[in-house]
Amino acid sequence: MPHRRFRPMATRFLLRTLALAGLAGLSIGCAEPADAVDGREVVFDSQSYFVVTVDTRREDIELFWRNPDTSEPFATIESLKAWTASKGRTLAFATNAGIYDRDFRPLGLYVEDGKAIVPLNLAHGNPRSGNFSLLPNGVFAVYDDGTAEVRSTDAFRASARKPRWATQSGPMLVVDGEVNTQFDNGSDSMKWRSGVCAKTAHDVVFVVSRAPVNFHAFARLFRDNLGCRDALFLDGTISQAWTPGDGYAGAPAFMTKPYAGMVAVFPKRR
Repeated sequence: MPHRRFRPMATRFLLRTLALAGLAGLSIGCAEPADAVDGREVVFDSQSYFVVTVDTRREDIELFWRNPDTSEPFATIESLKAWTASKGRTLAFATNAGIYDRDFRPLGLYVEDGKAIVPLNLAHGNPRSGNFSLLPNGVFAVYDDGTAEVRSTDAFRASARKPRWATQSGPMLVVDGEVNTQFDNGSDSMKWRSGVCAKTAHDVVFVVSRAPVNFHAFARLFRDNLGCRDALFLDGTISQAWTPGDGYAGAPAFMTKPYAGMVAVFPKRR
């Protein structure tokens, strides 16, 4: 009868459709998550850098120092990864958030979830005592409305805006489109370096060098290649960045030390 004759054909069609759907689902499962940050390699003046761009409309930028469950510092990106995973959060990017003192406390302003744990540091120290004193230093801040900015410490203070998340570090790499005048193009101070800029209110760029570079070269990368008008140095020598797809970039593991604050990026919750 007619309906018996067409049943095998219909069955084959159904099985083939299901098989194709399964393959499509497998491909989607293997693809990079839609919420993954944009991590890429950049070569500038024969130096290699790992650059991560975060869109604060799609991702949340937060800062972490101490584990809320134990009050002990997270200290490493691995510890932060394990803790965030235990809370059901997907970490999309992490890096150390700035310079800290001998007691492993952030050296300048440090704000977590609207609470200023360390106040703004306005001391003008001797540049020979550390990079933080190589002026101007600055602040990377994220606000309640999701916007972000990098500003010199004086400009940040004058604005009187209250950040949701913030870290103070130094020196500023680029100020109002100009390389910090304290930097020497021929400097032999070569270190792994990390930094940040906010190209727009929603587009934040984090960078870690793949090899040691001097301040001038690092600042020119932000200005001339990445198009940043204001950029902030986060730390050197021990700096690393991590993403799920690329793993670790930056300083070799044997050179890293326990961190104080760390930047963490998560896909926005839907």
